Amino acid sequence: MVQDHSRNELGVAVVHLDASLAEQGESGEKGLKEGALGFVSSVVVGVASTAPAYSLAATLGFVVIAINGLQAPIITIIAFVPMLFISYGYKALNSADPDCGTTFTWATRAFGPKSGWWGGWGIVVADVLVMASLAQVAADYLFQLFGAYGLSGNPNSGWVLLVGIGWIVAMTAICYVGIEISANFQKVLLSIEITMLLVLSIVALVKVGNGTAPLGHLTPSWTWFNPFDVPDIESFMVGFTLMLFIYWGWDTAVSVNEETKERDKIPGRAAVTSTVILLATYALVIMSTQSYAGIGTKGIGLQNPNHNGDVLTVLGTSIFGTSGFGTFLTKLLVLMVLSSAAASTQTTILPTARTTLSMAVFKAVPSAFAKIHKRFLTPTTSTVTMGAVSIALYVGMNYVSNGNAVIGDSVSALGVWIAFYYGLTGLSCAWYFRSTLRESPRNLWLRGILPLVGWLMLWTAMFWAFWYYWHPTNCYTSWNMPITHWQIGGVFLLDFGAVILGIVLMVVYARLRPAYFRGEVLNRDTPTRVPQDLGTPVGLFGIEPFDGEVPQGEETDKEPTGAG
Repeated sequence: MVQDHSRNELGVAVVHLDASLAEQGESGEKGLKEGALGFVSSVVVGVASTAPAYSLAATLGFVVIAINGLQAPIITIIAFVPMLFISYGYKALNSADPDCGTTFTWATRAFGPKSGWWGGWGIVVADVLVMASLAQVAADYLFQLFGAYGLSGNPNSGWVLLVGIGWIVAMTAICYVGIEISANFQKVLLSIEITMLLVLSIVALVKVGNGTAPLGHLTPSWTWFNPFDVPDIESFMVGFTLMLFIYWGWDTAVSVNEETKERDKIPGRAAVTSTVILLATYALVIMSTQSYAGIGTKGIGLQNPNHNGDVLTVLGTSIFGTSGFGTFLTKLLVLMVLSSAAASTQTTILPTARTTLSMAVFKAVPSAFAKIHKRFLTPTTSTVTMGAVSIALYVGMNYVSNGNAVIGDSVSALGVWIAFYYGLTGLSCAWYFRSTLRESPRNLWLRGILPLVGWLMLWTAMFWAFWYYWHPTNCYTSWNMPITHWQIGGVFLLDFGAVILGIVLMVVYARLRPAYFRGEVLNRDTPTRVPQDLGTPVGLFGIEPFDGEVPQGEETDKEPTGAG
C-alpha cells in the first residue's frame, strides 16, 4: 500500500494510506492531532463523560420509583452487562478502523451507507437530548452552591431556565474556542468526584451500622440483588432502560481515538476499563444511599417525588450534616455535581462534533460540518449548531410541561437512542468480523457472541421502550393528537419525532449529494485515514489555539502512523 503525505488547510499533516485517495483532497483531512491521550487519560475521559455524580443525581430517584422496590442494585449490575459486551465490540472495531466517526463509520463498513448514517444520527440525537437535563441540573446546583435554595428548588422558575440556557451557551463557547480543561486537571476533578461519592457511601453505611441513620433506613440485604424480586417485567424494563443512561458516555474514549496514542489499542482498552470502574462506583453508591434513605415517599426517601430529579442534594445534607465540616462536605458535593455536569457537557459536545466531522468528511452531511477553526482547531458549525438545537429543545420542553418533567422525559427518551447506537455497534462488530470468528475462541466470544448478546439486550429494551412510552401515563409530558384526540406520551413523541426527522434529512441529503449513499465515498474497502502524529500531547483532547506555525521538516522527519 502506498502512503502519501499531505497537509490540509490548517497545516496538519495527514497520512493517506492510499495515494489515490490523497488526490481527492477534501476527504480525510480532519485536522485532528494525534498522541494527546495515553491510557490513563483515556480512561479519565471515558469515566468523566458519564458524569457519575450528575447521572446519579438525575436518575436514581426515577429508577427507584419505576421498580417500586429494593432491587436498584441488581438492576445496576444487569444494565452493566450489555455495556461491557458492547465495549468489547468497540474495542475490536477500533483496532480495525480507528476513525473518530465510530458507529457511523463502522456500521457503514459493515452494512452500508444507510445503516452508517443512522448510527451517526443516533449519536447526535442522544447527545442533543441529554443537554436539557444537563442544563437544568447545572442551574439547580449552581443556585445551591451560592445558597439560593429558593430558586434551586423551583424548576419552573424563569431564573433556572435562564441559567440553564446560559450554561449551554457557556459550554458551547468553551468547546468552540478550544479553552478546554487540561488532562491533568480533569484527572483531579474526576478523582475528587469519585472520592466524594465514596465518602458519601462510607459515611452513609457507617451511620446505618451505628444506628444514627434517620427513620426509614434499611439494613443491606442479599435480596436486593435478586432480580426475581422486582414486582413485574414492566418495572424491570423501565428501571433497566433508565439505568442505561448512567453508564452512557464511556464511548467518548473511543470517539477521540484519532487523538490518542496507539489509537488502535488504547481507546478500546480504556472503554472496557471505564465500564468496570463505573459498575463498582454505582453499585456501592446506590446500595449505600438506598440503605441510608430507604425507599419511602416522604422525607429523604428515594421515592419522594419532590426530589426524584435530584436525590444527591437532600442525601448530602442529611448524611454530612449542616454544620462545621459537614457543611464543607455538602458544598463540595454540590460543586462536584456541578463540575460533573460541566465535564459531561463538554464531553457531550466534543464527540458529537467528531461524529459530524467524520460524516462531513465522507460526504454524509453538508461539508460545513467539517469546517475547522483555523486558530482554535475546533469544529465550528457542528459546535454552534448543537448548542442552538439544545437550547431550542430545552426551552420547548420547559414550556410544554413543568420544568422538572424535562429531566424525566429527556432521560427516558435518551435511553432509546443509547440502546440503538450501542446495539448497532455490537451488531456491526459481529457482522464485520464474521469471517474471522472461527479462527479462535477469543475471536468467537469477543468479536461475535458477546457483542451480539449486547445488541440483543439493548434492542429488546429499545423496542419495548417505544411501546411503553406510547402511553401518556408512563411519561411526564403528553400530547393530544388533533382529529383522533389520541393522548401520546412525551417520551414516545421525542423518540418518534427524532426518527421522522432523521428519515427526512437522510432522504433529502441523499438526493442532493448521493455519493456517500451510493457507497462511493466510504465502504468496507475504504482505507482508514488518520492524521500524522504531531508528537506533543497538549490539552484534554490534544487541541489548543494554533498559531499557524509548523516546525520546518515536521512533516518529513517523522514516520507516518499506520492504520488499523
